Amino acid sequence: MITSTVAILFAVGYLLATVWLCRGFRLTARDLCLGGIVCAMTLVLATIRIPLPTGSNITCGSWIPLMLLALLYDYRLSMLSGWVCGILAMILIPGWQAVHWAQIFVQQLVCFSCLGYAGVFGSDKRWKAICGMALAVAIRCFGHVISGVIFYSQNAWDGWGAWGYSLAFNLSSRLPEGILSILIVSVLPLTLMRRAIARREAK
Repeated sequence: MITSTVAILFAVGYLLATVWLCRGFRLTARDLCLGGIVCAMTLVLATIRIPLPTGSNITCGSWIPLMLLALLYDYRLSMLSGWVCGILAMILIPGWQAVHWAQIFVQQLVCFSCLGYAGVFGSDKRWKAICGMALAVAIRCFGHVISGVIFYSQNAWDGWGAWGYSLAFNLSSRLPEGILSILIVSVLPLTLMRRAIARREAK
């Protein structure tokens, strides 16, 4: 009962916060094209996986496109693109199918769109980008863990319990992948990339 309440509060709070952040955002034809390209890159990279002994896996940098979209262009477009990715993932990526309709709100609409939070603090300073990416990784990890506790507790290993299983299963893959994504994006010349985009848009 407590776990279900936490999941409901998390899902509702996250969705309300994200909708509020996206208020007033109007999609242009360019936004639709850019979002579509990023969605395609994310989903393709998400299908390339490195299996782990826990049964989980690490993808081939699938978190990075949405993070870069948030940091270099607009975090609101990244969030909206993440929602589209979450829905398409249920159709296109094996293992992402929801086992219960509520999982769509607790996990599917969270675990891609939350990567847009990488840009909520801005990207003019590297520490701001790192703080935003850390927040995005924390939200995604929590979404996977709480979803695992509620919807996949029947798969728990003997003696581990729902929480122990979900923490071990998800954090063994999501946390390392999140940290690796932060490290890769952090070493990129974000300022130069952002200036190049601004110059191209000015033409």
